[in-house]
Amino acid sequence: MQVLVVGSGGREHALVWKLAQSKTVTKLYCAPGNAGIAREPKCQLLPLSVSDIDGLVRFATVQNIGLAVIGPEVPLVAGIADRFLAAGLEVFGPSQAGAQLEGSKAWAKDLMLEAGVPTARGSVFEDEPSAIAYLESQSAPIVVKADGLAAGKGVTVAQTREEAIAAVRSLFAGSLGAAGSPVVIEDCLMGQEASVLAFTDGKRILPMIAAQDHKPVGEGDTGPNTGGMGAYAPTPVVSSEVMERVRLQVLEPVLAALRDRGITYKGILYAGLMISPEGEPSVIEFNCRFGDPETQVVLPLLKSDLAEVMLACVEERLDEVRLEWHDGYAACVVMASGGYPQAYEKGKAIAGLEAATATGAQVFHAGTASSGKTGAIVTDGGRVLGVAGRGETLQAALELAYRAVREIRFEGAYFRSDIGFRVLS
Repeated sequence: MQVLVVGSGGREHALVWKLAQSKTVTKLYCAPGNAGIAREPKCQLLPLSVSDIDGLVRFATVQNIGLAVIGPEVPLVAGIADRFLAAGLEVFGPSQAGAQLEGSKAWAKDLMLEAGVPTARGSVFEDEPSAIAYLESQSAPIVVKADGLAAGKGVTVAQTREEAIAAVRSLFAGSLGAAGSPVVIEDCLMGQEASVLAFTDGKRILPMIAAQDHKPVGEGDTGPNTGGMGAYAPTPVVSSEVMERVRLQVLEPVLAALRDRGITYKGILYAGLMISPEGEPSVIEFNCRFGDPETQVVLPLLKSDLAEVMLACVEERLDEVRLEWHDGYAACVVMASGGYPQAYEKGKAIAGLEAATATGAQVFHAGTASSGKTGAIVTDGGRVLGVAGRGETLQAALELAYRAVREIRFEGAYFRSDIGFRVLS
C-alpha cells in the first residue's frame, strides 16, 4: 500500500516515522513535509501545500494511493476528506461537517450540550459590546476563546476581568482575522489538563493512552498559549477509572450526537480535558486530528501497526482491533525559535542533530527546511523540533529527551526545562 501524509509539522513527522514501520506500507509520500521527514525510510516529499486540495487529489488518484492521512486541522475544516472520498480514495480524517468540532467552538459547544457532555458553562457573542457587558457581570478567572482555528493561540485564560476585556477587544479588532469572531466566553475549569486521542470508525471508539501537554510558553505554565511546548504519556492524571468516565461520558455521547446529525466521523476524535481533583472529566475543547505534540509521545508507545489501525477505521471494522502498547513512558520537549509565539526569525542553522539522535532519543522535525546547495538544515517555523525520549519511568524518559536537547544548537533556541512538572512535583 502507498500512503500519502498531508502536513509539514512534528505531528506529521511522527506519523510518517510510525507508518514507515508498517509491513503493509511500501511507499510514503508527504506533502509538503520538512527536512526531517525527507530523511525517513520509504518517504518522498511532494511540493504540494496542504491547501492545494485539487493537486493532492489529482496526485493520489494518478499514483493509486491506498490511504491518505490528513495531519493538520485546516485542510480538514476546508473539506479535504470529502474531496478524497468523492474521488473514490480512502482517507483517514473526518468530513468537513465533522471537522466543525474543531473548526467552530460555538458549534462544538452546542453539540456537547445536546449530547449531555460535561463542559464549562459558556456563552457565544457576535459583537464586542455584548461580550464586554457579559464580562462586567462575571468574576475572574474566566476564559475567552476565538471561535475558529487559531493554531493553539486563540485561548486566553484571563486572571482578571480587565485581561478578559482586553482579549475580547483584540479578537473583535481582528488580531486573529476571521477566526476571532464570534467569541466564546466560558467559566474557568479547575484541575489538571489531559489529552485523550481516540480512533473511531464512525460507530466505535478506541481511546489511546492519555497524554498531558504544556501549552503556555513559559516555565510553570506561564505566559501566552502556544501550539504546545512539550508533552508526556501516559499521564497518571487519567487513571483507568477516569478513562472509563471519559469513554462513557464524553467520547461515546459525542460520537452518537454526530451520528444523530447525519455525520459519519472517521479518524481521530481528540478530547482536550480538565480533570477535577475528584477525577471528574470536563471537555475544554475537541480537535478533529492527532494532537501536536501529543502524537510525538503517544505513537512511540504504540506497539500496534498504525497503518492497519487506520485502515480498520476507514473500513468501519474497528471492532477487530485491539491496541497494544509498550511499557514505560515517553516525553517530548519542544525546541522553539526565539520570540515564539510572537514574531521570530527563520533560517537559523541547526547543529547537533546527529549527536542528539545518537543518545537514543527521537528527534521529530516541526519547523525545519533544507537550505541551498549544501542541504544544511535550518529553522523554518516557531516550533522547530520535538525531541522525544522513552524510558521505564517518566523521569528516565525526560532525562533522555533533555540529554538530546542539550546536543542541539541554533541561534535563539528556546525550550521549557520543566515538562512534566505537575506530576513530578
